[in-house]
Amino acid sequence: MDFGTYVRQLREQRREVNRRYSVRQTAQRIGVEPAYLSKIERGDVSPPSEETIRRLAADLGEDADLLLALAGKVSSDIREIVMKRPILFAEIIRGLSDVPDDELNVLVRRVRNGEW
Repeated sequence: MDFGTYVRQLREQRREVNRRYSVRQTAQRIGVEPAYLSKIERGDVSPPSEETIRRLAADLGEDADLLLALAGKVSSDIREIVMKRPILFAEIIRGLSDVPDDELNVLVRRVRNGEW
């Protein structure tokens, strides 16, 4: 699914429960013009900046990294980390690309808890 379609579906799901998730009100809360948000949702323009995606994610209650990935972007903090040791991180990512999600979740928990 592309970024705009996902954002539109997410916003419309929230609008079914709460009218404040109209295009106009959502755009106002995240600091963009309603016409621009509408174009994003239709895929008429490229996904917005990281900052705007983060505001949109917060407003819609979605994970910012997921929306960034759908937009074909990587969070600036992750980019900075990778750029410090690009070869090592590329090897890790490629090496883990076929690992099942349940095993990756175990690894993530261990790293998060400092158990590695």
